[in-house]
Amino acid sequence: MDINQYEQLVPDVFLFVDRKCFEGWGIGRSTIDFHDLTFIVEGKANYYINGVQYTVEAGDLLYAPAGSIREAHTFKDAPMHSFAFNFFWLGGHNEVQLPFETVTRNWRTKEIMDDIRDFSHVWMGKHPLYRMKARAVFQQIIYRLLVIAHHQQTPFMDPRIQKATAFIMDHYAEEITIGELAAPAGLNPEYMGKLFKQNTGVALKEYINRVRANNAEMLLSAGGFNVSEVAAHCGYRDAAYFSNVFKQIKGYPPSALLK
Repeated sequence: MDINQYEQLVPDVFLFVDRKCFEGWGIGRSTIDFHDLTFIVEGKANYYINGVQYTVEAGDLLYAPAGSIREAHTFKDAPMHSFAFNFFWLGGHNEVQLPFETVTRNWRTKEIMDDIRDFSHVWMGKHPLYRMKARAVFQQIIYRLLVIAHHQQTPFMDPRIQKATAFIMDHYAEEITIGELAAPAGLNPEYMGKLFKQNTGVALKEYINRVRANNAEMLLSAGGFNVSEVAAHCGYRDAAYFSNVFKQIKGYPPSALLK
């Protein structure tokens, strides 16, 4: 899954329901022009999406993209309680579907439940700019779900490497050695180097150069600095060497960004 294809998507929720069903609750059969993301927290229901029956229960996530034919009925002996988000993608991207199955099991995390509660409070309060804040909270929910879906295919990064990459982000302009990263993790440098490459896909030097190139790109794009100044800011004493490294990573010389 190319998770980056969802980078530009912005959801706009037009209907949110804290749905505590009575025993006769149901949704009539119809084609929806919006996306339905429903989190089931208690009870059970039968959903029919494009003619296929799905039984959902506590801990399940149901996703019906725009264009789906949807119908639903709760169980009389276990009425469903769910949080339903109906939304469009802004900017003419409404045909884009999220990479979720119609029903995803075990979606629930503390962070997502906290986000849903925050969204509910914002939506019910309807204070000035509440739609903007609600959109931001819901986008965070989708972000968390995408990360979970992505890591079902790609293992989570080792916490020791997460700490190492955070250190690099804070100190990218300094000289950083593998030994300096290994010591706090209680690892020897050789093993740390192998673990770092296993988790990031690249060796430490290349990772640092990429972080430096990304920061250099931001500085050059903003204007006000020449190539030599940006090179020094990003930890390179030799501007020519910096230019070569930058071009290898970005595919164009840093001078192309000068304003």
